[in-house]
Amino acid sequence: MTSTLNPYLTFDGKAREAIEFYHSVFGGELKVNTFGEFGAPDPASADLIMHAQLETPQGYTLMASDCPPGMEYKPGESITVSLSGPDGDTLRSAWEKLSVGGQVRVPLEKQMWGDEFGQLVDRFGIPWMVNITQ
Repeated sequence: MTSTLNPYLTFDGKAREAIEFYHSVFGGELKVNTFGEFGAPDPASADLIMHAQLETPQGYTLMASDCPPGMEYKPGESITVSLSGPDGDTLRSAWEKLSVGGQVRVPLEKQMWGDEFGQLVDRFGIPWMVNITQ
């Protein structure tokens, strides 16, 4: 089982425009999900991007989203390192090690899309996401 390490970009309402632009630059397969698809109660956020993933022929993976409703968009903090894949033992171990001396923002636990997911900022100030696919 392999895991992927890639950049995760956050936007203030422009994620669709940005990821479609990157798709035009790099090609590949683009998958996009909105907050509305996952039952967001606020109609104003229904069309915003909850998660987009671009897999390119060159082997690049680029992920993006709009800032979630209720969270403050902070320019300069718009790039996160994402670890994802099916190897739960490896990814849980990385989570535990990265969280030492850091700050857990979202605990690593099962989410509405079925995967285990968590977010933290490591002791050096670098934001990380871990997603264990089911």
